[in-house]
Amino acid sequence: MKLKKQVTVCGGAIFCVAVFSLYLMLDRVQHDPARRQSAGNFPRSQISVLQNRIEQLEQLLEENHQIISHIKDSVLELTDTGAISPSGHLPFRSANGSWVLPFDGRPTFLSVKPLDCQFALGRRSQTDLQMLDVYSLLSFDNVDGGVWKQGFEITYEPNEWDDEPLQVFVVPHSHNDPGWIKTFDKYYNDQTQHIFNNLVVKLAEDPRRKFIWSEISFFAKWWESADVHKQEAMRKLILSGQLEMVTGGWVMTDEANAHYSAMIDQLIEGHQWLEKNLGVSPHSGWAVDPFGHSATMPYLLKRANMSSMLIQRVHYSIKKHFAATRSLEFMWRQAWDIESGTDMFCHMMPFYSYDVPHTCGPDPKICCQFDFKRLPGSRVNCPWKVPPRAITDANVAERAGVLLDQYRKKSKLFRSKVLLVPLGDDFRYDKALEWDQQYFNYQKLFDYMNSHPEMHVKAQFATLTDYFNAVYKAKGVAPGTRPPDYPVLSGDFFTYADREDHYWSGYYTSRPFYKNMDRVLESHLRGAEILYSLAVAHARRAGLEGRYPVSDYYLLTDARRNIGLFQHHDAITGTAKEAVVIDYGNRFLNKSVQISSDDRRATQDSLPQRTLIELESTPRYLVLFNPVEQERLCVVTMLVNSARVRVLTEDGQTLPVQLSAQWVSAVEMSGEVYQVCLFVSICSSILNKVRLKTYTLVSSFRLLSWHASPLWDWLILSNNKKTKLNNMVKTNLQEISQRISIFVLSSIRRKDDPQEVRVQIQFLTYGTRPSKDKSGAYLFLPDGNAKPYSQREAPVVRVVEGPLFSEVVAHYQHFQQTVRVHNVPGRHPSVSQPNTIVMVDMRDQNNKELAMRLVTDIQSGDTFYTDLNGFQIQPRRYFQKLPLQANFYPMPAMAYIQDSRYRLTLHTAQALGVSSLASGQLEVILDRRLMQDDNRGLGQGLKDNKRTANRFRLLLERRSNSGKVISFPSLLSHMTSTILNHEVLALPVLPRKHGVPPMHTFAPLAGTLPCDFHLLNLRSIQSRDAHFPSPYTALLLHRLGLDCGLEAQNPGFNCTTTQGQLSISGLFRGLDLQLLQPMSLSLMHSQPPLSNDSSVNLEPMEISAYKLKLC
Repeated sequence: MKLKKQVTVCGGAIFCVAVFSLYLMLDRVQHDPARRQSAGNFPRSQISVLQNRIEQLEQLLEENHQIISHIKDSVLELTDTGAISPSGHLPFRSANGSWVLPFDGRPTFLSVKPLDCQFALGRRSQTDLQMLDVYSLLSFDNVDGGVWKQGFEITYEPNEWDDEPLQVFVVPHSHNDPGWIKTFDKYYNDQTQHIFNNLVVKLAEDPRRKFIWSEISFFAKWWESADVHKQEAMRKLILSGQLEMVTGGWVMTDEANAHYSAMIDQLIEGHQWLEKNLGVSPHSGWAVDPFGHSATMPYLLKRANMSSMLIQRVHYSIKKHFAATRSLEFMWRQAWDIESGTDMFCHMMPFYSYDVPHTCGPDPKICCQFDFKRLPGSRVNCPWKVPPRAITDANVAERAGVLLDQYRKKSKLFRSKVLLVPLGDDFRYDKALEWDQQYFNYQKLFDYMNSHPEMHVKAQFATLTDYFNAVYKAKGVAPGTRPPDYPVLSGDFFTYADREDHYWSGYYTSRPFYKNMDRVLESHLRGAEILYSLAVAHARRAGLEGRYPVSDYYLLTDARRNIGLFQHHDAITGTAKEAVVIDYGNRFLNKSVQISSDDRRATQDSLPQRTLIELESTPRYLVLFNPVEQERLCVVTMLVNSARVRVLTEDGQTLPVQLSAQWVSAVEMSGEVYQVCLFVSICSSILNKVRLKTYTLVSSFRLLSWHASPLWDWLILSNNKKTKLNNMVKTNLQEISQRISIFVLSSIRRKDDPQEVRVQIQFLTYGTRPSKDKSGAYLFLPDGNAKPYSQREAPVVRVVEGPLFSEVVAHYQHFQQTVRVHNVPGRHPSVSQPNTIVMVDMRDQNNKELAMRLVTDIQSGDTFYTDLNGFQIQPRRYFQKLPLQANFYPMPAMAYIQDSRYRLTLHTAQALGVSSLASGQLEVILDRRLMQDDNRGLGQGLKDNKRTANRFRLLLERRSNSGKVISFPSLLSHMTSTILNHEVLALPVLPRKHGVPPMHTFAPLAGTLPCDFHLLNLRSIQSRDAHFPSPYTALLLHRLGLDCGLEAQNPGFNCTTTQGQLSISGLFRGLDLQLLQPMSLSLMHSQPPLSNDSSVNLEPMEISAYKLKLC
């Protein structure tokens, strides 16, 4: 009451002063002698006197306005000293013009144990082959190798196999893309279902026949439509070893753009399906078509309990080098592993492609003659003009000798006398005739070879694991173990080139709209998984399982499978036909988890739009969900229909808000819709007391009169003219806007550092080559260095300043950039870094690619760093000996440059291509519009561009020591990436006739995770009934690797580490832990259960899975 009286008195004083001032001014005018002149005699000199009086009146009004402003600030300061807590007040301006926010000022702490920092400082993996060193070594000269154009001539001595015969394992396969030229369903209907129907019959005709299959998405669709007899016949073939499931993921995932959490999800979905329906588990990985290979994949397969893997699409110069040194088979080790715990045995196919002409040996002209689908009369033939010949008794000896020569030459590239020969191609074996052509003719060749001891060969059909087991046996080691003298490799295989200077770096950015959409839906799915698992557990404990809609579990399953489908290497890559892309988008929109958040999409190709919350006399409610592990301060934005609004917490306290305009164009505001931005601390995240906070929105008729004007200041610059729309815009913001009109961002200075670091943002464009070979969906073939982006009209620049955030929006013809800085204490990653959104629209461009370049003072040299799948960091080097397009790499989550003083990290919410073409620079390709095909099979360009929002965060960190270069993100960087990719979800509660049922904070988890732990998922495990979950839940954890050499004072959130120790039983509030069982990553292999009160221990970078039973 005392505060209200003070406000009333001061408000009255303002009113009195205003009225009295106007009275004095009018009085002076009325008593002016000139006024006594008659109206009829009004000389020109008196007009001048009147004008002077009017100008004096305007000056007095301006002075009065300033007096009122000062009194208003005094009232606000007086209000700040009132009797109630500061957290109960809205933000306001202090007397000096700065904004005052009602934060509680609770101290935060950072407690990282020294031992948790030693991991990043330790020595790196000791390997024989480090891919960065291999790149430095090679000349990439592309010398003509003869029949093996990208290799060299291979010779051998005829008696080399006298003591140990050559073992040849021919592995029939069919690569089926779940969407590329046709949609997933059309491929299945036209071809894939016929492959399975033929497989069931043809493999059963001869037990010596073998086959492998990879894509479980297709297999599951066939299984669901097959009758019991076909299902049983298929199961018999698998259990007998004639048919092997390789990798077993829902798709053959892309390895450049896919996030590791999505890669794991699709692997789990495929493996869980296999376990439920067939009871089998894959042993070997098979990746013949992803466009380059990530070091993340062998780690995930290793954690899923596989022992071997195969890769194909590797730069032709790398293949040549590895073939020359007989290093095509190696142990693939993670860069941080100083021992051999992550080693995965890997086979690299040596030649151009995985089709038959490039798999039997070095000469495709000869190998094509043994692809019996191309027999004369077929619709496909051999480009080398020598067709295959059916094997007869008359020609079998000659044909067997020719084929064996190729087998022997190929075997000379490896370190064992065991040879792998894949036999297949895209969508092969869809006709019964091909099964007969291939199997009958090859069996005749095998029978002849095997019956002639002088040939010293044993040939057979085989599965992939048959081959790997034969290698292990020949070398006398257990499966998955390093054979003697085999090399150890670390690094990855990007960027892929299949010939000449045709580097496949374009697909890192192609169709960024869908790359961004995928990342958003991945986050939504993860949030739904976690909430669903916990809600079901609480329902079971309360005996309400029958009332809780557990039958909705199939919705989660559909969402998993549709998001999993998009991880396919022609989906997230942006390399499918336009109609196929639309199909993926519709699956996203119609069959994926669409949490009832504030952002809704009208169509699959539209940007999300916020729902307008219409305020009336009754309150509206909003639920906030924080899906990350740590406390976060966040700005939540809503659209309302009233400029008078206040937001109350569950216990009735008023939250700080910023009321802003809703802009309908660069310079026009909506008169009916407003943005309400509220600053809220969700101090208990999903693992620290998961909270769904409920807030009340009230159309406020009790606000003080000065709140009727929006709580923000703004300025628009257009054509070098300033349109001043609010007198309270500060001079410093005007200066910022003038600098921003060219570069948008000029420099960054940390609050705790007097040194300003130049960080200019520039925009550039690339064209494509004028020659025959041009850029397309896969390839990036620029016409030279990038050119500065230019347009005829100067950009429109809008500056907004408010209590919670300030932002600058620059409107260009083909993009709009927003740089937002929040006004909050500390360095919490939710709000402390500049938040950058680049809205791109290139639909009127032809053969152009838009790039954003960061230019800094950081002395990074030729080294930069990019992430692999959001899981690990890979050092890169700019090589002048390589063309420009070869120096671009995938950036799914972040890239950074650094020197001995600073590190600048660009965090991204969507996968894009990135490079550092000069010291101190980072460059990102934002979008590509290309009018032609690049001759890689797609048959069209990229002309279906969408208006796309690319979201970034810049993090500038100062080194606390000048130690050696470290390839791990800091703790703050990890948190920034997580928060950028998992936004707080605002869930408006729909009004009902009978009111809103009581809602309270939902806090099912009580424990606190160490801040170097990331909760990948808390996922309900399937039951036999697809519509219901089992009583078990999968907990997936990732312990992060940290670089502690970057300063992180006042992080804005509490942070502790525990040297990898975590008590699972203490995490759950109101639930008992009845089972804690370590599992393989895909949940197919179990270890003995731990006691329920046990702590689990994870090493840095380790991903682990556990089976829980909560009740």
